[in-house]
Amino acid sequence: MADLAAISQTPGSSPAGSAPASNSPAPAAGDGVTLGELARLGLLRPYLRQQLISELVDGDLEPFSNEQTQGAFQAFAQERQITSQEALERFRIDQLLSPQALEAQILRPLRLLRHGQRHFRPTAEARFLERKTELDRVVYSLLRLKDQGLARELFLRIDEDDASFADLAAAYAEGPEQSTRGIVGPVALTQAHPALADRLRTASPGQLLEPFRIEGWWVVVRLEQLTPATFDQATASQMTQELLDQWLNGEVERRLVPIRASLPAPAP
Repeated sequence: MADLAAISQTPGSSPAGSAPASNSPAPAAGDGVTLGELARLGLLRPYLRQQLISELVDGDLEPFSNEQTQGAFQAFAQERQITSQEALERFRIDQLLSPQALEAQILRPLRLLRHGQRHFRPTAEARFLERKTELDRVVYSLLRLKDQGLARELFLRIDEDDASFADLAAAYAEGPEQSTRGIVGPVALTQAHPALADRLRTASPGQLLEPFRIEGWWVVVRLEQLTPATFDQATASQMTQELLDQWLNGEVERRLVPIRASLPAPAP
């Protein structure tokens, strides 16, 4: 693939990693697109979020390395299935972007990531400790049925080693676990139903649980493996991103308060 970052070096554009030129003013009341219209279209919160992100990153003058810049351009192109510099140029024109505005859009995730690392990385470990039990990963065998009696019968067959969990799941399971012979995972505990997660959290590896009911299903479950979460680099990045998103959402809600007061109340 052509060097997609090369488009940022067209005449009049800023070098990759330098401060982007100012974009067009954001739409506001009186500019053709009002806040009320954005609210009516369900776009007010996304607009405020992007406006807030621009405020956070547009003043970031620190350059990125060539490797970081190339990575940002490649990720942007891959997400949009852009395979050449010519295709990127067509995208830029179609989106009514100047070269500087396109570069700013491509580098925005990097700048936001850097902002998050600087402001929220120091508290990422504390968030991890708060959420650790939710982040533990599990592998378990699952068999769900509508019939309580059949669930009990299959539980007893597994418990007495009369049949394997995998064979019974393949033959009797009424959920998507049938195609995996009952195996689910490894997944985070948060991906399981809360009632199931609570039981898995206190079970021991290899323990077969008595059938219990979840939302119209009778389930038979055996915990196969529990891997406690660790605060590694990937987890630190995840916690940092969560803290940043939490702050952004809170700030958007704060900015909505005066806007609500200025907009007419919706008709009953």
